[in-house]
Parts: sequence; C-alpha cells; structure tokens
Amino acid sequence: MAAFSIILWILFNLSYIFASDYEDVQNINGMENKISVLPDDYCKCQKELSKWDKLFVMLENIQMKQNIIQQSIHDMCEFEFQRIQTEVLQMATNFTDTATKTIDNAIVHITTYADKNLAYKVEEFSKSKLENESEQKNTLQQLLSVTQDLSKRFRKLETTWQKTTYVKGQRSSQDVNRTAPINVEAILNSFELDQPGAEVTLSQKCSTKHMIPSDCAMALIFPMRSKKIFASVHPDGMALKSFTASIWVKPTDLLEKTIVFSYGTKRNPYEIQLYFNQFSAVLSVYNHTNMVVGENAVSLGHWAHFCGTWSAEDGNMTLWINGKPVASSSGLAVGHIIPDRGILQLGQEKNGCCIGNSFDKNLAFSGKLTGFNVWNRILSEHEIQSLASQEYSCTMRGNIVGWSVTEIQAHGGAQFIHY
Repeated sequence: MAAFSIILWILFNLSYIFASDYEDVQNINGMENKISVLPDDYCKCQKELSKWDKLFVMLENIQMKQNIIQQSIHDMCEFEFQRIQTEVLQMATNFTDTATKTIDNAIVHITTYADKNLAYKVEEFSKSKLENESEQKNTLQQLLSVTQDLSKRFRKLETTWQKTTYVKGQRSSQDVNRTAPINVEAILNSFELDQPGAEVTLSQKCSTKHMIPSDCAMALIFPMRSKKIFASVHPDGMALKSFTASIWVKPTDLLEKTIVFSYGTKRNPYEIQLYFNQFSAVLSVYNHTNMVVGENAVSLGHWAHFCGTWSAEDGNMTLWINGKPVASSSGLAVGHIIPDRGILQLGQEKNGCCIGNSFDKNLAFSGKLTGFNVWNRILSEHEIQSLASQEYSCTMRGNIVGWSVTEIQAHGGAQFIHY
C-alpha cells in the first residue's frame, strides 16, 4: 500500500506539470503539433478531458517524440559512421599507396647505393690487387736479379777456387827440393782470367773434378758420417732381370766400406750395392761374391760419375766411371731376379747389424750426390757417355727412379741444396 501511494503521488505531480505545459507541447520546435488529442468531430462543448486523459495523451506524445528523436539519432549516427568508414578506407588506401611508393623509393635508393658501393669496392679491390701484383712482381724481379748476381759471384768464386786448387796441384807436383816461392796471384794472372777463352779452357779442365753437372739444379748433401743421416726411395716395379744405375758422387771421406746406394729386402739387404772401399769403387748384385771392382777410381772432393749395369741372362756386370768401363765380369748371379717391394737407400745400408735394426755410422756416406737414376734395362755405351757428360747428365731420367721426378726423402741431417 505504501508503494501504491507513492506511485499515485508521483503520477499526480506529473499530471500537474504536464497540464501546465500542455500548451507548449502543442508546438514542437516552432512547428504545430498536428497530433491532436481530440478527434475531428469532437465538439468543444463536450466535457473536457480529465487530467488523467491529458496525462496519458502527453505520455503518448512524449513516447512518439522519443521514437522520432531516436530514429533521427540512429540515422545520423549511421550516416556519420558510413562517412567516417569511407574516409578511413580512403585514408588507408592513400596511406598504402604512399607507403608502397615510399618503400619502393627506399628499396631503389638502397639498391642503387649498394650497387655503387659494391662497384667502388670491386674497383678498389682490383686496384689494390693490381698494385700488390705489381709490387710482388717487382719484388720477385729484384730477388731474381739478386739471385742471379749471387750466382755469378759464386761461380766466379768457385772458378777462382778451382784455379787456385789447380795451381796448388801443379805446385805439389814440382820438385820437392825446389824452395823458390811461387806467387799464386801471379800464376792466376798468367791464366789470363780476363780473357773469356782462357777462363772456359781452365773451367773445362777442372769441371769434371769440382763442378756439379750444368743441367743438375740440385744435389743431396750428407754433411757428416752418422747413422741417422741418409735418404730413402720407395720405387715401384723393382722386380728386375737387368738394370742400369747411374749417379754423380763427390765424397768428403772414405773408409773401408762407404755406401753410396743400397737396395735390399728384409730377406736380403744386399740385392744391389754401390760402395767405396777406400779409393776403389765396388758394384755388387745379390751378395758380395757377385761384384766388380774399379781400382783407384775415387778422389776426395772431386765430382765423378758412376754407372753400373747387370743382366740376369748372362750375368754380365760392368762398372763405368766418367763414361768409361773400368771393370767388367760375366756369370754373376745368372738367372737371379731382383725382388720388388724393397727399400732403396742413399748413403746407408739396412743390414740389421745394430740394436733396433738401425744403421752403422761406419758405413755412412759423407759428401754430395746428384743425378741418381735407375732403369730396368741396360743402356747403350752412347747413353752412358751422355749421362757422364756435363750437359745431358740430369736431362736423362730413369724409368724406375728418376732424379728430380721420383720422391727421395731426406732423413736426419741430409738435405737438398739448389744451385
């Protein structure tokens, strides 16, 4: 009942307010309100509407106005929303086009800059490379010039030394009772060193004793006797029925047995050997009973060419020194075939004499070696003489071991020297 009383009180107050403003409600925004609360044929003389009727009429008008306003607001909002959506889409389209153009321009700019930078770097690198190549070329030319100059100086020094040695040899061959002093400088001047012809003549006299063959660019040096200093070769195809072995030797010391080269296997370390017995040269095959000896064929400090040949068919074995046969024999190791897969050593022999299957320093070679070659056939006399010459010795290379072609491994203190 209290709530109903409150509602009636509220309705009564609203009816009073709306009744006082009823005339204003007839005009809305300056326009006549055509919605009439009275029918057209209603007679003014009839009884006036009660306050409740007027209240309900006003409520209906207010509801209608509210609907109209809401519809207007809805239409206006929908129109504005569509306009804003259109503007946003247009803005997005414009922004996309602008962004695309900007990105394209940026890509083009970056690509152009990168291409220019790359071209500059390439050009700079090319210039730097050319400068480095030019500098290296100049350095190599200077080095070559210095090397040639040093080579000339060494040759001149060696020639002078050869001539001095030759003079000392001539001096020692004179009468020992002759006490008159000999002026070495005067004797050297007597050879007319400034005359090219005289220098060549003297060089030819001494070349076979002191100079390495002209076409041999390197030699293998053994500085001292040592069981650790040697060189090894591992040739292929050493199953031989005949062979020719050629080498240039310049010894600095000679003992009872000095190994130049030796080939052997675990079963027999003495298959092929060339060694010096004091001043004699010995070539052996299979064992020490099958050998030939060249007496007084070795000189200390002098280059000499040694060549050995052997054939299993008739056992012919020949030792050549400086292109001449000095010892020959037949019937040696007839029918024997030198086995393959052995070890060929320069300056030592693998005889297993010592603890640890090492080497004997008393057999070691000291001096220089060059032009070492091995063939699986017997060379002709003309070929052997060519090997012993100063011009073609290292040009001919063996088909089993070829000097400067087949790998030769230096061990210990042995090393290659170049001329």
